[in-house]
Amino acid sequence: MKRSDFAQLLLLAALWGSSYLFMRLSAADFGAVTLAGLRAGIAALVLLPVVAWRGGLADWRAHWPQLLVVGLTQSALPFVLFSFAATRLPSGLSAILGATTPLFTALIARCWLADRLDAARLTGLVVGFSGVLWLVGGKAGPHAGVGADGWAVAACLLAALLYGFSSNYTKRTLAAASPLAVAAGTQLASALLLALPAAGAWPAAAPAPRAWAAVAVLAVACSAVAYVLFYRLIANVGAARTVSVTYLIPAFGVLWGRIFLGEPVTLHLALGCAVILAGTALTTGVIRLPLPAKLTTHPSAS
Repeated sequence: MKRSDFAQLLLLAALWGSSYLFMRLSAADFGAVTLAGLRAGIAALVLLPVVAWRGGLADWRAHWPQLLVVGLTQSALPFVLFSFAATRLPSGLSAILGATTPLFTALIARCWLADRLDAARLTGLVVGFSGVLWLVGGKAGPHAGVGADGWAVAACLLAALLYGFSSNYTKRTLAAASPLAVAAGTQLASALLLALPAAGAWPAAAPAPRAWAAVAVLAVACSAVAYVLFYRLIANVGAARTVSVTYLIPAFGVLWGRIFLGEPVTLHLALGCAVILAGTALTTGVIRLPLPAKLTTHPSAS
C-alpha cells in the first residue's frame, strides 16, 4: 500500500470515527429523525453532481428498487438509530458497538447466502459477541454510559445488524452498478424516505449554530467525502485492504470523544473494544487460527 493510500485510509477512519462525535453534538438539538434526514439530504446534494459527471445516473434508472432497499437499511434507519443513541451514549461507545457490523455481516451471509464459515470465523463470532455482552451487561461501568440506556445500546446493535444485511443485499443485487452511483443513490433514497418524517419531527426550538455546524460536517465530510474516499481506496488497493478501516474507526471514535467531549476511557470499555475487534479480525480472516480442518463447517444445501 502506498503512503498516499495509507494516508487516505487513516483519513477515512478519522472521518467515520468522528461521525459519532458530530451526532453527539447535534442529536439533542435536532432529534434523531430530523438529524438523519438532514445528513442524508445534504450528502445526496453533494454527491449528485459527482455521479452525474461520472455518468452514473443510468445505474439509478436500472436499479432504483434495490437502491431504495439499500437506502432504507444502510442509511435511513441506521442514521436514525445511531442519532437516537447519540442522545444517550458516549460517542466512543457507539463507535465500538458499530464495529460489530462485520460480525453481523458474516452471520447473515452464513444464514442467507450459505457462505462458508470455518472454525476460525465461528470462533470470531463467539469472541466478538462476547465482547458485546461484556459491554451490554454493564461491565464497562456507569461512567462509560452502558447502564444509562439499554435501548440506546440496542439501537446501535440494530443499526449494525442493518448494515450487515445491507452489505449482503448490495453484494447480491447491485454488483453490476457503479459503487459511487450506489453510494449517492442510497443517500438520495434515504433522504427521500426521511423527508416527511424529518419535516414532521422538526424541533420547535431553533437549533444552536454549533449543532448546524456539526450537521454540515457530518453530512459533507463524514458521509459524502468519506464515501468518495472509500470507493477510491477500493479501486486503488482492493476491498480486502480497504475493509481494514473497520479496526481503526472505534479508536478514532473513542479518541475524538475523549478530546472534545471529555468522555472517560475505562479499562473495561477498552477490554470490551479489544474483544470485539479481535472477534471481528477472526471473522473477516485478518487473523487466522491453526484449527483442525475437521472442525470446519460447510454451507448447508439450498
